[in-house]
Amino acid sequence: MSGRYHPLACELVSLRARQGVRYPLPSTMTGPGWRLSPATTSDRVGTVTGDHRMGRRLIWRRPATLGGRVRRSAAACVAAIAIGLIAAPPASAQGSSVLSVLRSLTVAPERTAGYDRDLFPHWDYLGDDCDVRDRVLMIEAVSGPSTGTSCPVGSGRWFSAFDGVTVRNPSLLDVDHMVPLAEAWGSGARRWTTEVRERFANDLGYAGSLIAVTASSNRSKGDQDPAEWLPPRTAYRCTYVTEWIAVKWRWRLTIDRTEHASLRVLANACGNPRITLPARAR
Repeated sequence: MSGRYHPLACELVSLRARQGVRYPLPSTMTGPGWRLSPATTSDRVGTVTGDHRMGRRLIWRRPATLGGRVRRSAAACVAAIAIGLIAAPPASAQGSSVLSVLRSLTVAPERTAGYDRDLFPHWDYLGDDCDVRDRVLMIEAVSGPSTGTSCPVGSGRWFSAFDGVTVRNPSLLDVDHMVPLAEAWGSGARRWTTEVRERFANDLGYAGSLIAVTASSNRSKGDQDPAEWLPPRTAYRCTYVTEWIAVKWRWRLTIDRTEHASLRVLANACGNPRITLPARAR
């Protein structure tokens, strides 16, 4: 993969007409330790999510039959989005261990006074009757949606990583902020401008920032951090911890002492995996 590509181009690759073109899974995802959702080695058009026992997550989007420049762009998009790469980070940030990233975060008390969800304008309009929530649903659909790139998003198939539930009706899904808005406020966003908070709440620049999950699992999580709540699906917990830390790093948010201690224990339990960090957002 050359390094940089436009996220919308990759969305189009995964969402355009499926015409049965064959593209083999990357060899990385067929190695030991990977669990695929759906459990398949098919090489047809579609999306396969792989969770590794060490906490890494890859999303393989096979391109449809497209012409000219778009087909060449598709070739650049066949690489997995490793823990949410949308744009290539600086070379110096590649291959960092989770614990080293955790140590780089500032530890400070949370200050939640004054929080209001309306201080984070979210689900920005993207045009063609679609908003950011719609876009996340399109990106994360395992199959479909029936409406393609049109909105509102129709039926399809989604896999909720928090609880392992397969959903076909998008109205049963919430789009979760990996780091909840209230948590972000207490970790530094209270000092941001409204414009920066809006960018955080609509962050399509890093796939770990927003995730489609069942409404029940999202509401169970609420505003809690990993010291207070972890996904009930244990196979996803290492990925969850890794992406939580990556989002905090991306937005230069602080962590409190209890959160830091819990994340350190969890990262060690996951084998201190190496991750490719996203670009800094601010």
